[in-house]
Amino acid sequence: MGVLLRNLQNVVPLRRARLRKDVETLRHILGIQKFDLGLICVDNARIQRINNVYRKKNVPTDVLSFPFYEVVTAHGICHLLGYRHDTAEEWNEMLRKESYILSEFNRLTGSHLEPLTKKCTRDV
Repeated sequence: MGVLLRNLQNVVPLRRARLRKDVETLRHILGIQKFDLGLICVDNARIQRINNVYRKKNVPTDVLSFPFYEVVTAHGICHLLGYRHDTAEEWNEMLRKESYILSEFNRLTGSHLEPLTKKCTRDV
């Protein structure tokens, strides 16, 4: 199945071929090749507006609030799979999943990426 990429921001240069390859690697690790995946890259202002409309939270999300690199995609895919980090328990569960994904990604690509989700040391 395919990966659809759409870039609606011009803050961070986007390397589509690299992003597509990395997403395919992450899909392989997770065993989700049977599904199409769409990625829309937006700036903080746009994601903040979207969050305000759909989640009643007037802040940007962590998934789209960082410049692109592979770890953001892994974090975003975790969210698409239903992982959240609204509580300490959810935070730690997502950290485990993201750590697994990136350890496999690093093994397959020779990268040295670390999760965006860090160990929970505060109330979330």
